[in-house]
Amino acid sequence: MGLIGQVFGVLFGSGRNVVRETAGIFVENAEAGAVRASVVQGQAMTQFGAEFDVPRQGWFDRFMDGLNRLPRPALALGTLGLFVVAMVDPLWFAARMQGIALVPDPLWWLLGVIVSFYFGARHQLKSQDFQRDIAATMARAPQAMANIAALEKMRADSPGAADPGADAQLTVAAVRPEENPALEDWKQLRAA
Repeated sequence: MGLIGQVFGVLFGSGRNVVRETAGIFVENAEAGAVRASVVQGQAMTQFGAEFDVPRQGWFDRFMDGLNRLPRPALALGTLGLFVVAMVDPLWFAARMQGIALVPDPLWWLLGVIVSFYFGARHQLKSQDFQRDIAATMARAPQAMANIAALEKMRADSPGAADPGADAQLTVAAVRPEENPALEDWKQLRAA
């Protein structure tokens, strides 16, 4: 076996691939990375699914949930349907729009109020919840600042952290060595 064969034997021989093992230190294994990403995505989907896993009491709750989800898609699909009908049968569409033109303004205002209350109430509820959370956080801010200041005073590198204060007995006690009965016994045994 020649020199090149021996070099390849060292690098790739005995069932090992030294080049691949060394490169594996610096470059992520794509297959292992894909497995980790799949696990993370699966856990996220499980968490998202758990948010909608709310037990319902009966048929009325399920019916009301479905009814509450109906207005937005109905408005969107109805508007798209009007565009389709306008292209398919313009005369029929024009006749219906003439009928809508006869609707009095107060009825349009009432429709606008109903729609804005439906969507606006939802927006206002979310906005008020957000403002309530912000207010609660701001109410806790002074206590948090006081806690942070107290913690900063306890740091070992802050000036005066080990200062015992004006109490003279505490100062003397801090510099006096403690009594250690085990050490005293050991000293007596060594002296004897």
